[in-house]
Amino acid sequence: MSSRTYRSALETVMVEALENVPSTAIIGQGVTDHKGIFGTTLGLHDRYPGRVIETPLAEDSIAGICIGMGLNGVYPINTHIRADFGLLAFNQLINLAAKYKYMFGGLFEVPLMMRMVVGRSWGQGAQHSQSLQSLLSHIPGLAVVMPATPQSVLASYRYAISEHKGPIVMLEHRLLYELEFDDDEASPSHPIFGSRLDRLGSDVTVVATSIMVLEARRAADYLADFGISVEIIDLHSTSHYDKEMILTSVEKTGKLLVADTSWTFYGVAAEINRVIAEKNPRLLSLPSVSVGMAPAPCPTAKSLEDLYYPDVRVLVNEVAKLHNESDGHSVPLPDSESMVDFYKHFRGPF
Repeated sequence: MSSRTYRSALETVMVEALENVPSTAIIGQGVTDHKGIFGTTLGLHDRYPGRVIETPLAEDSIAGICIGMGLNGVYPINTHIRADFGLLAFNQLINLAAKYKYMFGGLFEVPLMMRMVVGRSWGQGAQHSQSLQSLLSHIPGLAVVMPATPQSVLASYRYAISEHKGPIVMLEHRLLYELEFDDDEASPSHPIFGSRLDRLGSDVTVVATSIMVLEARRAADYLADFGISVEIIDLHSTSHYDKEMILTSVEKTGKLLVADTSWTFYGVAAEINRVIAEKNPRLLSLPSVSVGMAPAPCPTAKSLEDLYYPDVRVLVNEVAKLHNESDGHSVPLPDSESMVDFYKHFRGPF
C-alpha cells in the first residue's frame, strides 16, 4: 500500500500551480528559505524565478500587493509561517479582499490564497501557536479550510487555485506536515469546501477540525475495543461546512462532541452547537460537549502545553461519558502521551 505525506501533497499542488497556471505566484516570508515552508516550496525559486518571491517583514503591505495582483489577473499564494503573523494582514484581508466583490456590485473579484500555519509543536508560546479559524470564518466573503489529510489538500488546493474566484485561507497544522497517510484513501467528493464523513459510527458523533480528526480516529479505534462506536465528521471548512451532514449524524447518534484546535468560547464548537440549537435541539439526547484549548494564552513549557491542549485521552474520557450518559464510565484511559511525542515528526525551528 502506497503512502503520501501531508507535506508532499502541499509540494505537489504548489508545483502544479506554477506549472499549470502561468498567472500563479508564491509570495511570502520563508518561501526561498532552506526549509521552504516545511519543504513545500523548496527549490521553486530556482525553477520559477520571478514567480516565487521572498518578502520582508511587512505582512500588511504584502497582503495589499496580493490584492492588487488578484485584481489584475495574477493568482497570489501568500504564505505565513505562523497564522499569528497573518494578524498583521487582517486589515487587507478582511476590509478589502473579503468585501471587494460586494462593494463593487460583483464587477471585481479578488482570487487569492493565504496559507497560514497553526497549532502546537514545542514551546511556541502565546504569540506563535494560535489557531484563528473562528475569527476568519466570522467574515462573509472569506473561505476558510483546514485540510486534515493529503487527499483533502490535493482536492481543495487544486479547486481553489483553478476554480474559486474569491479569497481563501488555508490553515495547515504544523504537526501534520511529515505524517504519512495511506495514499489509497478515497479522494473527497463535492462540495470541495464542505465537510467529510471520516468514519461511520452509531453511538456518538465527533465533529473535529484539522489534527483533531486524527486524534478522534485514535480515540475511536481505542473505544471500539470497549464496544463504543464513534462517527467522525471532518469539518474541513469552518466557513462552508456541511450542516446537513452534521444534523443527520446527530439524529442517528443523539450525542455530539466537537473537538477543535482552538478555544471553545465564541468558536467553531459554539458555531456547531448553534446550528443544532437553531435547527433541531431535540436531536440531542444529552447536552453536547465541546473540547478545545484551555481558556488562556498558550504556555511555553512543554509540561504545561501537554495540559493546555486536548488530546486522545480527553476525547476518550468525554466520549465514554457521553456513551454512558453520566459523569462516570468504566473505560480505562489510554496511556498519557502528548501529540508532539506521539507524532514525533515535527522539525523546527518554526
